[in-house]
Amino acid sequence: MSINFNNTNSVWASILTETLKRLGLTTAIICPGSRSTPLTVAFAQQNEVEAIPILDERSAAFFALGIAKRTGIPVALVCTSGTAGANFYPAVIEAKESRIPLVVLTADRPPELRDCHSGQTIDQVKLYGNYPNWQAELALPSLEMGMLGYLRQTMIYAWERSLFPTPGCVHLNIPFRDPLAPIPQLDTETLKLQFQTEDFFAGIASGGVSSLLRQTGEISNKTIQEWQQCKRGIIIAGTAQPRFPKEYCNAISKLSQGLKFPVLAEALSPLRNYAQLNPYLMSTYDLILRNQQLAKELIPNIVIQIGELPTSKELRNWLDNTQIQRWIIDPSDHNLDPLHGKTTHLRTSVESLVETELIASPPSEYLHLWREAEAKVRQKIDKTMATMETLFEGKAAWLLSQFLPPKTPIFISNSMPVRDAEFFWKPNNSGIQPFFNRGANGIDGTLSTALGIAHQNQSSVMLTGDLALLHDTNGFLLRNKFIGHLTIILINNNGGGIFEMLPISKFEPPFEEFFATPQDINFTQLCATYNVEHEVITSWEYLKQRLNPLPSKGIRVLELRTNRKLDAKWRQENLSKFARE
Repeated sequence: MSINFNNTNSVWASILTETLKRLGLTTAIICPGSRSTPLTVAFAQQNEVEAIPILDERSAAFFALGIAKRTGIPVALVCTSGTAGANFYPAVIEAKESRIPLVVLTADRPPELRDCHSGQTIDQVKLYGNYPNWQAELALPSLEMGMLGYLRQTMIYAWERSLFPTPGCVHLNIPFRDPLAPIPQLDTETLKLQFQTEDFFAGIASGGVSSLLRQTGEISNKTIQEWQQCKRGIIIAGTAQPRFPKEYCNAISKLSQGLKFPVLAEALSPLRNYAQLNPYLMSTYDLILRNQQLAKELIPNIVIQIGELPTSKELRNWLDNTQIQRWIIDPSDHNLDPLHGKTTHLRTSVESLVETELIASPPSEYLHLWREAEAKVRQKIDKTMATMETLFEGKAAWLLSQFLPPKTPIFISNSMPVRDAEFFWKPNNSGIQPFFNRGANGIDGTLSTALGIAHQNQSSVMLTGDLALLHDTNGFLLRNKFIGHLTIILINNNGGGIFEMLPISKFEPPFEEFFATPQDINFTQLCATYNVEHEVITSWEYLKQRLNPLPSKGIRVLELRTNRKLDAKWRQENLSKFARE
């Protein structure tokens, strides 16, 4: 792209977008508005950047988040002045907490039009508090070469801070004076004659800080020796969305097999979907630890935690009560210990860590105990699920783990779906790619995030409850811009199933009205409004047929109508039984 020399704003905006493109930006999500006109026009004219217009700012932000989750590349997010940017806030929080790179660009009125009741104006400076990795307000657009250099270097720094030292959001507030449209002005002609485009952008390296992101964390020989001498150690693989899942799983397998430590693998990590790589994989730890005697026998001496802790409350309580020495392996600068235990944080990636040679240990009796418990509990779960004909919502996760096409990306919603995945997701060799918003654990933007993950990707799936879907139905407005396919497995239990597991469920009133909050929505009619395909699933056999193969384009809702009260009762009565003997 050549720089747009129509006027001062168009020069400023096109240098901004050209810098981002050369750094590696591939996608910009644009929300409609007037004050952001220069940015919108500049992105629309960038042939190598996919610019996608989206009406609803909250939905747009989570769509951007989904794309950035899948690619690992920052996505630009543009809005006009006023409360538009405030609607980005939930996604900005999730970006920080789940370490996803976003470049948020909020257009603003110039200083002279602030604090004087000029329309569509709020205080946008530091709008997102402490959640961005970095934030700044740009100077007013200028044609002076020194200022254009300042703009270029500020965008390079913003890109770097969205990725390093820990991925997250950066926020730039960008004031523009009129004219906002690319109306020609004579004062750009002199600059146009002098401006050497390739020379101006010559110092930009595509990918920005890729060289900085190579992990250099080292681990002492003393620590390695301590691990290798331990006969009662475990590895916990928590929630993870690695760019290269097989390499990630291989690294954990190498560590596990070298130390002969079992790996307690969260369903929201890729490990359960690369089960053949690791003979010491444990998927039923939540259920095993409900057996108090077994939980006591399995107390380790050492815990190696890869990334964040799994969702399992049983596991967290077990670790909290035992206060075992833990090493946390994760390259970020975040505190990843909500239990505030005896932890040492090794700020490196597991892939870098296993470059250290490990002397293979013989299998221990402790490892045998874990493997025996896993085999027995897994057999009971699989037998129970295989023979279950009623539409118990927990079976959906078990079924998806076995019948989705290889490498299918699946977004798993918060509340009950993520917990049912942890309980029931069966280890397999399909390479299924799990995605999730477990940074802030909310139900904001569920549909929009899933669409972002599925956009220009292979056919994808989302597992969600009814309330999480209803909270983000504006995501369906993306339908005409969405390229690819998303199948939504909708667990419709008419309310918030997660609350049925909490003590408040025993208090009626106010439980049903204020916590379960049933909505009584007819999803057939809702989908028809958005021209989205919809089917009611009446049997597990029929669901299996609809999962493989998946369609190649469009959005489809497969609705399972379940009984929230009966399903909660089943979990209460059965989850602790699997490891009772």
